[in-house]
Amino acid sequence: MFVGTFEHSLDGKGRVVLPSTFRNDLAGKGVIAQYENCLGVWTIEGFREVADRLTEKVHQGLASHNAVRALGASSSQVEPDTQGRILIPPRLRQFAGLDKDAVIIGAIDRIEIWNADRWQAISGEADESLLSAVTDLGI
Repeated sequence: MFVGTFEHSLDGKGRVVLPSTFRNDLAGKGVIAQYENCLGVWTIEGFREVADRLTEKVHQGLASHNAVRALGASSSQVEPDTQGRILIPPRLRQFAGLDKDAVIIGAIDRIEIWNADRWQAISGEADESLLSAVTDLGI
């Protein structure tokens, strides 16, 4: 389970340090992909579940084959180096607007890597959504 918020900077090669707790839960290799104005990082098994759910939606006629193509094409395997850094491919850095400062958050089943300004813009909305869910759904 991925939880917490951490601020890090990308180095000149496009690498970012994952928090040690995230590296432990990632258990080696993971998959990084585009995800809702940020980047998502899943364990291999977690990404397989996402891909399977999307493929099932295609079989049900609820999603296009292009969605599966885009997911596969925009994804990349990552493995933290000895210093805990992962390399974010240029096309993914561009998608997420990552050039220097990043916020790395735990989103329970995945890690999200945000441009710091984008995260600042939506974090208040995310807090309100949690409060609403807790209040309205009795969680």
